[in-house]
Amino acid sequence: MLNFNALQKGWDLHRKEETLLLLATTIENSVGHWVGLQTAFEWQLQQTATLFEQDRRTALVELQARLQRLVD
Repeated sequence: MLNFNALQKGWDLHRKEETLLLLATTIENSVGHWVGLQTAFEWQLQQTATLFEQDRRTALVELQARLQRLVD
């Protein structure tokens, strides 16, 4: 069994690699990934629309506010 320190080091390495990948990702790539996920899960999103509509609207408002701060 791995000890906690070894587990923590592995997690830290994973986070560093993830951060580097995110920094290297372009907006176009990010949008492409999002569109792919949206397409793959569209049927599930439609089935759960009524359950999560308010959460999605809240998230959209927060996203729009963040984007507006980038523009300002």
